[in-house]
Amino acid sequence: MTSDNRNLWIIASIAFVNALSFTILIPILYLYGRQFGLNDLETSILFSLFSLAQFFATPVFGKLSDRFGRKPLLIISLAGTVFANLWAGAATAAWMLFCARILDGITGGNASVAQAVISDITDEQNRARGFSLFSAAFGLGFVLGPVISLFAQQISLGAAFYAAAAIASLALLMTIFLLPETLEQRVHTNVLDLGLETLVTGMFIPRVGILLIINLLIGTTFSMFTFAFQPYYLEVLGQNNQSLTLMFVLYGTLGVIMQTVGVPFLTRRFKLTRLFFLALLVRSLSFILMPIWPILAYFVTVTAVFSILNSLVQPIISTMISLNTRPEKQGVVLGLNASYLSISNAIGPVLAGLMVSQVNPITYGYPLSLAGICTLLVLGGAIATRQRYAPAT
Repeated sequence: MTSDNRNLWIIASIAFVNALSFTILIPILYLYGRQFGLNDLETSILFSLFSLAQFFATPVFGKLSDRFGRKPLLIISLAGTVFANLWAGAATAAWMLFCARILDGITGGNASVAQAVISDITDEQNRARGFSLFSAAFGLGFVLGPVISLFAQQISLGAAFYAAAAIASLALLMTIFLLPETLEQRVHTNVLDLGLETLVTGMFIPRVGILLIINLLIGTTFSMFTFAFQPYYLEVLGQNNQSLTLMFVLYGTLGVIMQTVGVPFLTRRFKLTRLFFLALLVRSLSFILMPIWPILAYFVTVTAVFSILNSLVQPIISTMISLNTRPEKQGVVLGLNASYLSISNAIGPVLAGLMVSQVNPITYGYPLSLAGICTLLVLGGAIATRQRYAPAT
């Protein structure tokens, strides 16, 4: 095994362990917020603050990783995740939970740095495979994270945060002792230049800006779904939190299969843009179909099909962004991509939270329908502008 392949598997392993830490919390965050007396809108803000903090922090981490190297920034971000999860698990008031989630968002900008590592160690022909392996590792975390969460819930919902902190500590140790520095050519800029201005100027980068905008829009529609999914499943379909956790296991399993087997097979035979359009079409139709019949078997079938094709979206758009970016700017641009996804994750839950009402549970289906319609519009825009980014893919 070459050193680059070894490093690719190391960063994938770190991504897997980091994903475990993240996905342990997904099935319990909604109900944990309710334990502190938060209503649906306040809970949506809890979701959003984490992502809003990531929005500002991620480009800073990307910029600093281009200057100081990938490894130091990964270490700082993972250490912050450990502390933030310990704080959230020990929270005795809602303000402590909000502060812990903000801290986790500030130090949680490591996805862009990890993706920059992949860009450092792969050539253009193998980059889609590298991002697919990264996404598959994250997807495997979606399989096992909810399982660990299920066991932690037997103690308490707060225990899930302690489990997440312990697993994030493992990712931190792997980064310290196993991952070498992969950045060969560092960018020497003013240390006070943190790259925040690129949050605006990034949208105008030739060939890349349009992809960042598309990803921002599809991320917003997806985060509307991710917030509305849990109360819809619990309140409209009448299921419990353990059943919800098992659903995340199912989706994670299907996603891993698609990303490890499907993505390499499909990207060798079809253009990235065509696969991207297909995945967006299936995503939009799935969102629209989900709330039509409030029947468990129907909902599970639609969401299972959705999870298979949806697994194509992020690996493909990350690959297209990377292929349109110069090597020395990978950290900055991938940081921007992760940052725009973070702001989309901040916008979507609030939009969904404004549409739903606990006294009328059927409203939990409204964000799903709107997400589907908006995704169709984004698909139309992506097709109309494909000449601005497709030639390099």
